[in-house]
Amino acid sequence: MQIRILHHECCGSGHCLDLAPGAFALDSKNKAVVLDPESETPERLLEAAEACPSSAILLLDDEGNTVFP
Repeated sequence: MQIRILHHECCGSGHCLDLAPGAFALDSKNKAVVLDPESETPERLLEAAEACPSSAILLLDDEGNTVFP
């Protein structure tokens, strides 16, 4: 699964990091960055994306098709 962060939308809540700490971190500007998507299950990645209050996380399958939102 691929993860894309819409940095201009990210509010830095850290919910993604709380739910999938292997896949996400916050940078020096408190914006989410992708670490290692393979370290988390697809279910955890989906939970993290759904928890994002600013809908800044996009999930794509291996063919590039949108999984979420």
